[in-house]
Amino acid sequence: MNFDKIAETAITNGPFADDWQSLSAFQPPSWLRGGKLGIFIHWGIYSVPAYAHEWYARNMYIQGGHEFEHHVKTYGPHKQFGYKDFIPMFKAEKFNPKQWAEAFFNAGAKYVVPVAEHHDGFQMYQSSLSRWNSAEMGPGRDVLDELLNACDKRGLIRCLSSHRAEHWWFLSHGREFESDIKEPERDDLYWPSMPEAPNQDIYSKPIPSAEFLRDWFNRCVELVEIAKPRMVYFDWWVKHHSFKPLLRRFIAYYYNRAAEWGFEPAVAIKDDGVPFGCGLPEMERGGFAEAKPYLWQACTSTARNSWCYTEQNEYKSPEEIIQNLIDVVSKNGVLLLNVGPKADGTLPEQDAAILREVGKWLKINGEAVYGSSPWKIAMEGAVNVKGTGFSEGEMAYTSEDLRFTVREGKIYATVMKCPEDGKVTIKSLAGLDENGQHAFGGMIEKVRLLGFEDKPLHWKVDGEGLQITFTGVKSEVPVVLEVTTG
Repeated sequence: MNFDKIAETAITNGPFADDWQSLSAFQPPSWLRGGKLGIFIHWGIYSVPAYAHEWYARNMYIQGGHEFEHHVKTYGPHKQFGYKDFIPMFKAEKFNPKQWAEAFFNAGAKYVVPVAEHHDGFQMYQSSLSRWNSAEMGPGRDVLDELLNACDKRGLIRCLSSHRAEHWWFLSHGREFESDIKEPERDDLYWPSMPEAPNQDIYSKPIPSAEFLRDWFNRCVELVEIAKPRMVYFDWWVKHHSFKPLLRRFIAYYYNRAAEWGFEPAVAIKDDGVPFGCGLPEMERGGFAEAKPYLWQACTSTARNSWCYTEQNEYKSPEEIIQNLIDVVSKNGVLLLNVGPKADGTLPEQDAAILREVGKWLKINGEAVYGSSPWKIAMEGAVNVKGTGFSEGEMAYTSEDLRFTVREGKIYATVMKCPEDGKVTIKSLAGLDENGQHAFGGMIEKVRLLGFEDKPLHWKVDGEGLQITFTGVKSEVPVVLEVTTG
């Protein structure tokens, strides 16, 4: 398949040209704006050692590190047992895509983003460009295709993620000592294993070769052609300046293909990896301190320390995940929540339990989330996120911390911590004018506590705000007040 010709044809015949000015006409898809919650999936060869985190392939070759020492102790010297020797152990013998799709659907997710290829270079799909893929090795199955088809049947929007860019340097430390990585040839999993820049600096040398960049582009086009994803997510190193010309070309090709196929696409890229407006801004393990006038995506994981399954995973509580979701949504964002399946293809019970609890909460409170928009303010209270990536942590929310959304003329105030005394004050809804009209222009007609309609609730408006008292309500997760105005 001539991927360059396919791309050229799409760019020539489609509405988007291969330039940033043209690509700035991109509009975030309506399915994403309304859906609010997606599921990210990190699953691959790194799920076999299940140690530390998904960067095991890189770190196991860094002499003196924890992963290096663990590897030698557990599997032996790297020359005798390297990363590729985990592939036969990645059997996925219990992988049931229908069960996964069911779990994601019941969690209330609206789209799914499996990692099609991580930094380690192993493709989770049948590829014409490399034999190092799940259909020809390991599971012997095109797991990406199976999963996306199962998700289609549950009405989940199919998307995917490519982390191929980082493969340029990801395995390079194996060249620094006697290991199974020496001078990998073009068709080897370990190719190219080039030295990495300090801290993976996107502006430093060595610059990826033209051959590697072309391979990256071809893999991206192949993925779109075979999977037709509604969103393509790229990890951070794709913003390295050497990728920019081909990245721009890929986005033009992809947006045009989507127009041809009749769906709304998005390319999600971190840290202003493309000029603003050409794709979907993405924030990893963090969020914004205030609402944004544009749609954005935050990604986080059920575990604090890893994106893949490990035996050392430190899992968050369902309460924290739900708080994260509503904070992001109140600020005009969507949340991409990651799970890390085990090597055998099963979801860890901790992941499954979190998904169940999130789904249970959304079944009751989803009207405050799905299809909602930001209110005139995003929040009340003293506790807020830092407004940067890689800054998340358990937040000490109280019942004074509220997050707001609106939908169909109703205001939804999510109380981030259910009050023990049943008292909540919405300060932003304080005061009436001389005609009895509320200061924001309407009368408050009704206040409802979602999911607890059988419990007594009383409310009044005064100079302090909308004062609400409910009794007999106990909840370990946020509660939502619906305010109807006239």
